[in-house]
Amino acid sequence: MATFISLVNFTDQGIRNVKESPNRAEAFKGLATKLGLTVKSMYWTSGSYDLVLVTEGTDQAAMATLLSVGSLGNVRSQTLLAYSADEIKKIIALMP
Repeated sequence: MATFISLVNFTDQGIRNVKESPNRAEAFKGLATKLGLTVKSMYWTSGSYDLVLVTEGTDQAAMATLLSVGSLGNVRSQTLLAYSADEIKKIIALMP
């Protein structure tokens, strides 16, 4: 399973309906589970991003979940593929 970190911003529509954000988050968790993505943590944040998500699953599950949520028009996201210390050690070991 891959780990993904998603940096999320509300769109104009999303911030207008910010009071619904916790309910949308629960719906997101349900959709993610249905599509094979596990939500490990979710934080509302201050600063450059409005939410940060940590998820685990396949590339396809992550893409399907994020595209589905993005199509609703409340958020935009940037998603990073993340590596644990053990995973990056294995990657580095492959280097010549």
